[in-house]
Amino acid sequence: MAALRRTFILALCALAAIAPATPQTPLYGYQVVHVYPHDRTAFTQGLEFRAGFLYEGTGLEGRSTLRKVKLETGEVLQQINLAPEFFGEGITVVNQQIIELTWRSQIGFVYEQSSFRRLRFFNYPGEGWGLTNDGTQIYMSDGSAQIRCWDAGSLLEKRRFTVRDAGHPVSLLNELEYVGGEIYANVWQSDRIVRFSPVDGKVLGWIDLSGLLSAADRTEQVDVLNGIAYDVLGDRLFVTGKLWPKLFEIRLVPKRATRK
Repeated sequence: MAALRRTFILALCALAAIAPATPQTPLYGYQVVHVYPHDRTAFTQGLEFRAGFLYEGTGLEGRSTLRKVKLETGEVLQQINLAPEFFGEGITVVNQQIIELTWRSQIGFVYEQSSFRRLRFFNYPGEGWGLTNDGTQIYMSDGSAQIRCWDAGSLLEKRRFTVRDAGHPVSLLNELEYVGGEIYANVWQSDRIVRFSPVDGKVLGWIDLSGLLSAADRTEQVDVLNGIAYDVLGDRLFVTGKLWPKLFEIRLVPKRATRK
């Protein structure tokens, strides 16, 4: 019996020796490249960068807006207000149109990008949180670990996938941004952004933005980190938060591999 047990233990050791190590999830920090002003009354829910300008969707009932913003100054160049009963959520710009979600109304809106003229509305089940697109597909978050994939033209849902890190679902996914073949998502009520595959939801990395907003800028009014925009042509990444007085251009810096 002892010999059999020893043989079994040796076999397990041999397997362990040849088995590949479990890959760890990369962790990134940041360097601040530039700081821009941001409207501290803007409860940022959606953020995108297009042709030199920011497009921002803001929330709160009676205060929700869709706006076009000059990056360098924070000046609002164009704005429409949502009806008071709507709590604005994520936006994305695709095919010269702006798609916008609302939180619990199960109603979304489509606007002409240049004029902000509302073209139509559409419905979806459940809550609306974040939106982004890759040109052909729109990706939607609803506060869970699931991502819904819509056809960019029809806005019809085609599939869903779950975002997982080492098999564990990552929930509270909020604002989304498509960046270089990945999706970045704010994790609500945290200073973290998760990077994941738009194919199967596998987590590819984490970004730790702790300390980005200084203690001097943190007031009772300031809310959580939320808002990611990417300048494709300039390869620039922008982040801000709800009711934050600043918007940051950052560069990612590898820190180490970690488990989440």
